[in-house]
Parts: sequence; structure tokens; C-alpha cells
Amino acid sequence: MGSMKLSQLTDILTPDSVSEANIRIGDIEITDVVISSQLVKQGSLFIALAGTKVDGHDFIADAIERGAAVVVCERIPKELIHKNICIQVPDTHLVAGPIASRFFGDPSHKLKVIGVTGTNGKTTTTTLLYKLFENLGYKVGLISTIQNYIHKKELPATHTTPDPITLHTLFRDMVDAGCEYCFMEVSSHALDQKRVVGIEFTGAIFTNATHDHLDYHMTFEAYLSAKQGLFDMLHDHMWALANADDENGEFMLQNTKAMQHYYGLTHEDHHFSGKINFEGTIIENSFNGLVMDINGKKLVSNLVGVFNAYNLLAIFGAAQLLDEDADLVIEKMGELESADGRFQMVRNSRGTIGIIDYAHTPDALENVLATLRDIKKTDQRIITVIGCGGNRDTLKRPVMARIARELSDFVVLTADNPRGEEPLAIIESMKHGLDNPKDDAVFEVIDRAEAIENAVSLAGDNDIILIAGKGHETYQEIKGEKFHFNDREVLEEKLRQVK
Repeated sequence: MGSMKLSQLTDILTPDSVSEANIRIGDIEITDVVISSQLVKQGSLFIALAGTKVDGHDFIADAIERGAAVVVCERIPKELIHKNICIQVPDTHLVAGPIASRFFGDPSHKLKVIGVTGTNGKTTTTTLLYKLFENLGYKVGLISTIQNYIHKKELPATHTTPDPITLHTLFRDMVDAGCEYCFMEVSSHALDQKRVVGIEFTGAIFTNATHDHLDYHMTFEAYLSAKQGLFDMLHDHMWALANADDENGEFMLQNTKAMQHYYGLTHEDHHFSGKINFEGTIIENSFNGLVMDINGKKLVSNLVGVFNAYNLLAIFGAAQLLDEDADLVIEKMGELESADGRFQMVRNSRGTIGIIDYAHTPDALENVLATLRDIKKTDQRIITVIGCGGNRDTLKRPVMARIARELSDFVVLTADNPRGEEPLAIIESMKHGLDNPKDDAVFEVIDRAEAIENAVSLAGDNDIILIAGKGHETYQEIKGEKFHFNDREVLEEKLRQVK
């Protein structure tokens, strides 16, 4: 992108006040839009955002010193009023997205952008939609927890939902690469921080809502309200698709102006009173995958578990709402493999089954373990390796340990990403959820690699080992440092060593 006149942004900014009002601000040439003062160059427009850890207003002077042509802020530092053009607005978070969108040529308007929000299933749903539409012959973009894609080009992901500048830069690059679609995860943090304001969505999907991120949102109601914000921002020419089997599905869409659609599994005691547009029945669920009936069509999928049945229904529904042929979609869905670190299977020559899964919430862990119990043979035992992250939601720790113990034959409590906390203290916190803290079937092994090795040594030839919590992650964060660690690599190595 080249540059633009500030006058092209004044309808977005609607400034409360402008310093140096005698200057014709509309003539100022903007060469770049940034939210980090370190990225400011001569001619940049710097937006001061107040974050959870750092306030951009503290860096306004630095931005000006580096050559910022314009500063957009919520408060103008008194000592800087006569040194540069500062435009004051009520909420910089509300204007950052629209400014970035305009500067990069409103790229989301030239794509069909589908947002996916929910506690569980966001990564699988967006990733599989990306793969499905690529297989249908389109050029597609993906913005997800694991990685971002611009057609075939992979880019690293640092956040589930990036900052507004990064988002619109990605959209611009997708448009330039000829992409027609973008499937993106929309986190509750991003919604609360207004990172997706300014995006022209075609549609949005709600997967489910359970206990998560209460360290940030404080209450479940605030968490739900943040997610609902995605659907509240949709217009009447867009569509909204929600899980009818989640008790929060109707709540999510209650205020939306978008066309409402629902998906769900066949139930005799359905609590949902409305019409289910995309209905599925599970015919078979095994380690080989799912066989389903979806709207009268048979799907044979490589994916395993009831939770994936819901993901598949969401994918089918979205494809239908995007006007794809149902029979072709069903055929291509049968070719899809699971997303990295999502119920990813590893086996050895002796028949031991290892599962790597990102399950880091009580509901996700329960879903995975319930699936394993549902499809395992009577003589197969389940050994679960689980930890909880440090400096995060502490309320879920005992719940995670209780679920793991109730639904497993053996449990190995270990470190996840302890961050700044002591791993042993986190494990002790988890143990509060156990009926018997001295349970012989519960082991404590702080070193995660040793914990996985311990689980492998406990497993018989046909047993099942679940390594939960980290999934696709390739690091451990300990005392503020990140070290390479990959659950799948360690599990594969330990399983190979079994003679």
C-alpha cells in the first residue's frame, strides 16, 4: 500500500479535538498505520491503544520523535499539544480497525470472511473449512491459533485473532493473492478488545460456550457477552450459524440482524424450539472415524468423536450458506484430516494408541475422554497426561483433575506451560479436585517428557494414552522463557522405544 491523505479518514475519526487546529490536517500524507511506536517511520499514523499490559499513550512522545505524522489517541499529553497533530477520539479501539481497513483498501469487503467463535472447535472448524474450500478449487485464507494461510503460503500465528493492523494487512495480502474466502477464529479477547471492528463479515459461526478465560473476563456472563458481540455486529445481508444443542446457541443470535440458521444432532429430547437447518445423526463412531447422516446425505469421515460431529455439521452448514453443492461438499468433507494437535492419533507396532489433543478446558477434556470411553473396547484402558497453565484461570484446575480421574484408568499430573508459577503448586491446586489425594492411579511427574514416558510405561499393548492440553504447541513456557517441546514428537519417540 502506498499512502493516503488524512482527509480520507476524517469520517472515521470524527475527532473530539485536534491539536494545532490552524493546520490543514486533511492535507497530511499518511504513509503507514501502526499501533507500536517502535514501528513508526516518517509519515506514520500512530494509534495509541490501551492494552492489558501496556498503554500506547505512554509512547506518544516516542512515536512523534520517530516521525509520526499523526497520532490518534484518547487523551493528548499536555506537553505535546503544540508539537504534532494529535487527534483525540473517545475510544481508539473502535477506530483502529476501520482506519486500518480504509488504509489497506477495505480488503475484507473484497473477500467472503467467515468468523468462528466458541470455547471449543474454533481451530478445527476454521482449518477444515480452509481445507475444504481449497479442495473445492478456491484460493482461501485462514487465520487461526495454529497458523495463518494465504492460499498455500503458511505464515506463523502469534494470537488466535491478531491485532487490527495485522488483520487488515493479512486481508490485503489475501486479496492480492486472489483469495475469495477467509475463515478466521474470533476469540473472546479479540471481541472484548474490539479487534474485529471494521471487518466486513459474510457470516459467523458459534460452536459452543463453556468455562474458559475467566481469568480475563471474570464472569461467565461477561465471557458470553463478548462472544455475542460478533453476532450483534452483523448486518441483515449476512448470516449467522449457531449450535442448537448448546444451551447458549439461541442467546448468541438473539440480537443479531443477520439471517439465523442452526445446526445440531438428532435428539428425542431436543431443548431447542426452533428449526434446525442442518441436522446430523451419528451412524458409527470408532477410531477409524465417523459415519453420519447429514440432511439425508451419508458422510464417511476420518474425524473421530461427537465433538467432531458438531464441527462437521458447522462446516457443512457454512458451505451450504456459501452456496456450495451439497453432494460435492459431502464428498470433499470425507477427505478431510483433523487439524494439527486436535485428536491427533499416534500408534506403535504393538497396537498402543496415543492421542494428542489441545483439550485445555474442562468441557474439551470431558468431550475427548467421553469419546474415548464410548469407542474403546472393554479391555482397553485410558491413561491421561494432563496439566494446567500457570498464571491463568485457577478455578478450572481441580475440575480438570476430577474429570481426568473419573474418566481415565490412570492419570499423570504434570506441567503444561507453568509460566511464572511453580509446577508443583499448580499440581497441588489440581489435586483439590480428587476424592482421594493419595489415589494409587494418580501419578505426579513434573517434567512433561518424563510424564509422557511414565504414561507409555503404564500402557499395555492395546491401551490408549491421551496427552491433553498443549496440542499443536511446540514449546513450553517456564519462568518467562520458551523452550522447544512438542507432545507429538515426545510421544512418538517413547512409543517407538517400547519393545
